[in-house]
Amino acid sequence: MSSKRSDAIIKGPSRAPARAMLRAAGLNDENFNGPLIAVFNTWTNMGPCNMDLDKLAVPVRAGIRAAGGTPIDFNSIAVSDGITMGSEGMRASLISRDVITDSIELAVKGHSLDGVIILVACDKTIPAAAMALARMNVPGVVVYGGSIMPGQHKGKDLSVQDVFEAVGACAAGIIDAAELTEIEKAACPGAGACGGQFTANSMAMAMTFLGLSPMGLNDIPAVDAGKNDAAFKAGELVVDCVKENRLPRDMITKAALMNAATALSATAASTNAILHLLAIASEAGVKDFDIDAFDAVSRSTPVIGDLKPGGRYMAYDLYKAGGSALVGRRLLEAGWIDNSPTVTGRSLFEEVMNAPETKGQDVIRPWEAPVKSRGGYGILYGDLAPEGCVVKLAGHGDLFFEGTARVFDSEEACFEVVQKNGIQKGDVVIIRNEGPAGGPGMREMLGVTAALVGQDLADHVALITDGRFSGASYGFVIGHVAPEAARGGPIALVQDGDKITIDVEARTINVDFDIAARAKNWTPPKPRYPSGAYAKFAKLVGSASKGAVTSFPFDQD
Repeated sequence: MSSKRSDAIIKGPSRAPARAMLRAAGLNDENFNGPLIAVFNTWTNMGPCNMDLDKLAVPVRAGIRAAGGTPIDFNSIAVSDGITMGSEGMRASLISRDVITDSIELAVKGHSLDGVIILVACDKTIPAAAMALARMNVPGVVVYGGSIMPGQHKGKDLSVQDVFEAVGACAAGIIDAAELTEIEKAACPGAGACGGQFTANSMAMAMTFLGLSPMGLNDIPAVDAGKNDAAFKAGELVVDCVKENRLPRDMITKAALMNAATALSATAASTNAILHLLAIASEAGVKDFDIDAFDAVSRSTPVIGDLKPGGRYMAYDLYKAGGSALVGRRLLEAGWIDNSPTVTGRSLFEEVMNAPETKGQDVIRPWEAPVKSRGGYGILYGDLAPEGCVVKLAGHGDLFFEGTARVFDSEEACFEVVQKNGIQKGDVVIIRNEGPAGGPGMREMLGVTAALVGQDLADHVALITDGRFSGASYGFVIGHVAPEAARGGPIALVQDGDKITIDVEARTINVDFDIAARAKNWTPPKPRYPSGAYAKFAKLVGSASKGAVTSFPFDQD
């Protein structure tokens, strides 16, 4: 290559000391002449999601070498959402997204590398990869390690969602402790990220529709024999991206973000995708993509994916049916997506227009016979959420709820009452002080929502929080309430017995008390952490309505 980014550290007489150190690491003149590619891995054996990424890096490196590049390895942290769920450690999850983003930036830009391929799996590693690519605008490819295979119990496919729901069923006396243990042991059979259209698989699909991952790669399950070959080709592809100077910001446009939002709404995906796509847009400097886009997309796009948590099928079933390409073909045929560039050099339409479909599959429905006529999201405003909030519609048919508030100042306080069967039909459960700053870290409430499902209350109560929901959550659940309680949002002022009215069609969420009067007596809560990473995040993080980012976003002006 005549000129490349890595020349800054290896070219010319003055760089002899740097070359000397690189030679000690195994590089030679041939390596210096070609592109240096960061293989940025989020491997850890803390849980099944990321535990095989070290193995997946082997064919990635081989592909890079085959294409004339040199792989340079880096690694970062990864926080398991499923393992930390319901614990103090869950606060680290969203914080880790920005730490991983920063780590990628520092590794790649710090060493002036020519390109990067990022291996991801658990929830926050995926948006972090896209955020870093958008921020750096260095050629790169995102490789998702893949979904876990279904577990089996009494002839039923299981995911970790079933374990969380079994906890609630056990507390309600619907199943006994012995069966809970059987479900626990059967649900997660090996490597791979959680198996429904939860956050990991939702964001993996988003990477594909943003053009940052090659079509089909992310659909392949973690333990599938085809994963290594796809990883090898991805290694070759990232070198091609460097040679052709395909840049992330050329792909992460408003059109691509809308395509991703449409695909996710059409598969009733995780509400976390809203937070993450807003953050990616912020890093890419896309200013005309905001939270209201998700409501517009949801109203115009029916749900065609019959996927868990609200549907019947898992990620493995989607892969067998035709994968993301089939979803894209359906959306193209209906005119619901726009053409946009992808990391392969081919357009999105070229990638999906001839997508094969497995005969007889009913995981992805025809657009004229959807699972639901309305997409999986809603954005509400009103007394309780002046900056907006997100309602998840997966698995829930009602669009209106009115009830009385049951207020909790932490997830733990609420879960304790739920486990004692203390929530009744008609309650509007409020969990506050769990927002981006107040948590800090905006914890997910899967323990609470799954326990309510297990007690057969999902269709009879509403849950509102300034925190988040797992992709495995369903029911009448509303999160990302902004402003959050810790920053004086009206959710901080709700009291037990207040009437809450939620109208999804009208896009409103209102209360029956005098907000201004109560606000006079409000004082901000004391921060949970006086120092360290949690305290730093709490101080820097922005509103959930804008992606809860801590960086200073790229300014197109």
